[in-house]
Amino acid sequence: MAIKSEASDEPEILNLENFLPYRLYRLADAVSREFSRIYKDSHGLTRPEWRTLSGLGQHGTMTASAIGEQSAMHKTKVSRAVAELERRRWLTRTPDENDRRVEHLALTKAGLAAYREMVPLAKAFERELLAKLSVSEREAIANGLAALQAALGKG
Repeated sequence: MAIKSEASDEPEILNLENFLPYRLYRLADAVSREFSRIYKDSHGLTRPEWRTLSGLGQHGTMTASAIGEQSAMHKTKVSRAVAELERRRWLTRTPDENDRRVEHLALTKAGLAAYREMVPLAKAFERELLAKLSVSEREAIANGLAALQAALGKG
């Protein structure tokens, strides 16, 4: 929320701690860091590796570009995550028949097994996080997020 002194011509000051975009970023980062302990401890994954594995586990075959769009990751982070998951033999790359610059990525049996081991851990984390809130607070968050996503055309 911006604060302006009415008695002077001082410029407005932005109270960053109350600025909604900053608060949303900080909260998302805190939740993401807390959740990262789970996949790091269980499988030694980084955030980009988890997001890549999770995207492929959910959608099956994807391109690196599609993973980047879904997870809001820069292409270099996706590329490094793909390389590491391939090194672990958790994913395979198949060149596109029509465009050799595009590769279709898919989980191997080992990658799918790791993903399936982590899904219950992720769901338990979400349940524990939501259990800290009342029913009305959970509904308010869900409604507020949906409204912001719709207003920004990201719904």
